[in-house]
Amino acid sequence: MLKQALPSCATPGVCEAGCDEAGRGCLAGPVVAAAVILPDDFSHPMLNDSKKLTHAQRMALRKVIMEHAVAWAIGVADNREIDEINILRASITAMHRAVDALKVTPGALAVDGNRFTPYPGIPHTTYVKGDGRFANIAAASVLAKTHRDCLMEEYHHRFPVYRWDKNKGYPTKDHRAAIAEHGPCELHRMSFRLLDTQLTFDF
Repeated sequence: MLKQALPSCATPGVCEAGCDEAGRGCLAGPVVAAAVILPDDFSHPMLNDSKKLTHAQRMALRKVIMEHAVAWAIGVADNREIDEINILRASITAMHRAVDALKVTPGALAVDGNRFTPYPGIPHTTYVKGDGRFANIAAASVLAKTHRDCLMEEYHHRFPVYRWDKNKGYPTKDHRAAIAEHGPCELHRMSFRLLDTQLTFDF
């Protein structure tokens, strides 16, 4: 039995963009955000928080979202920005960049989480676990996650020792073991605790 589909947005009748990010907890690579405006009548029973979906489900939904969204866009803040301004501010910066890139200006923003810096001229509301409550935020979570995963798979070819094709930069045992053996690379977040027993790296 299929679960009931999420409502398309938090504020019916308003051109609302859902916003979410992926990669905040990673040790390497960028934080990636997405902004998505869905049609009012959009419905898909599989759409949910991207963390609750399989890779195959996310990739299938990515195509559906891109085809049916009124507008969608991606924003990125790289690891050097994360180190300079901290991960929270970098995540919000990436979300602002995603909104900047939308081809349709939304009348409101629905943002996953509980922290956000106001975007000029557009009111926002934050929603804890919003990616499991509203389809536009869930769609943003899917696009952010799949875009970032694709980036990390590309970066894997440059730095294969870290196995980013498997761990996507998250603090897995194999990722930390590779950092311990080979040291960090230019894509690691040097402000993060890269090892369980933190070392000081000159990089």
